[in-house]
Amino acid sequence: MKKHFLLLVVGIIAVLMLAACGEKSKTDVVENLDKKVEELSGYKAKAQMTLQTGSEPQIYEVEIWHKQPSFYRVNLKNAEKDQSQMILRNNEGVFVLTPALKKSFRFQSEWPQNSSQAYLFESLVKDIKSDADSIFKSTKNEYVFETKTNYQNSQMLPLQEITFNKKDLKPSVVKVMDTDRNPLVVVEFTDFDFGAKFDKNSFDMEKNMSFASVDVETSAAVDSKPFSVKYPLEEIEGVKLTEEKEMTTENGKRVVQTYDGEKSYTFIQEKAVAATVATSSSVNGEPVDLGVAVGALTEQSLTWTYDGVEYMIASKDLSQEEMIRVAQSVQGQAIK
Repeated sequence: MKKHFLLLVVGIIAVLMLAACGEKSKTDVVENLDKKVEELSGYKAKAQMTLQTGSEPQIYEVEIWHKQPSFYRVNLKNAEKDQSQMILRNNEGVFVLTPALKKSFRFQSEWPQNSSQAYLFESLVKDIKSDADSIFKSTKNEYVFETKTNYQNSQMLPLQEITFNKKDLKPSVVKVMDTDRNPLVVVEFTDFDFGAKFDKNSFDMEKNMSFASVDVETSAAVDSKPFSVKYPLEEIEGVKLTEEKEMTTENGKRVVQTYDGEKSYTFIQEKAVAATVATSSSVNGEPVDLGVAVGALTEQSLTWTYDGVEYMIASKDLSQEEMIRVAQSVQGQAIK
């Protein structure tokens, strides 16, 4: 009898020990992710970002560098469209570089802290911590969270699914979803190094502009490419296209569309022209990720360059979120 009782006690203890060493809880994982962020000195990562917001998927190669506390370098390249842009943050501010045009915009901005960033580790952890109602599950090799996003256009992209490797807590896949949980932006990490080192020029604006310019086509290629007039698919209630003017410029054509009604805005598109020497302009606004490009957003305008064309939305009536929605819908329709 004593022997059986002893075996029972040993069995119970073994079960309790196994349970204690078993799967981590959601709280445990969040605490470990937060600790990982606190211990970070910097990282380098590579990812493939697929956008499903247009008629065909757009695929970008993304290279991410981060050095604590606030230096960033994010290079986005669409090889098919020969489009490359870089977001850079250093002690001088936040820059958006377009090497093919030899142009850069400088912002006094809180980026990337002011919104979700699907390719930044610390931003993903911040979104998880901020959502008390996040959904958590553990698989054999991964931790998976579903959280709310913090985008300026969060009505369009309210949810994200974030997957981490159990072994080292490196992010593996991020899916940013619409209200029906359809993934519209998918970031798949192919490489992630938590122990990355950087030299003194890694986040220098001029150095990065010159390095990036080597890998892209110059003004001749940009200037020779014709463009087709595009129309926003986003419909603002009570607003419609009332006028379209096409004018000839020394670089080709400029198209000005006027949308009027309960609200009004102007949509301008024209050939992007490379500067003869590198130029930098200051913007009293914020960089905004439109998916296909990084734009410059102010209180009354939004400008961006895509596939050799410069676009601008100007309005005293539209909110910034409405301008973003209109801009993101432009790529959905090539010709009206």
